[in-house]
Amino acid sequence: MDEDPPVVVLAPASDGGRQVMVRGERAGVAYNFFDVLELVHQAGLPAEDTAVDDPHLIEWRGGGPYDWNGTA
Repeated sequence: MDEDPPVVVLAPASDGGRQVMVRGERAGVAYNFFDVLELVHQAGLPAEDTAVDDPHLIEWRGGGPYDWNGTA
């Protein structure tokens, strides 16, 4: 059985910020993929060598890692 990714990045809000969930808990708001990596690191997951497009680690909803303008 496949496991869900531990990180979920929700669709961009009107200001471009995206809610980031780590293991089902709200980790914060990201405004670019560097912010996502910082929130992942703060939550205790390894952020170094993390590919933001790795579907086993991060699920992107409402746009991918390069969609931040609130129109995805």
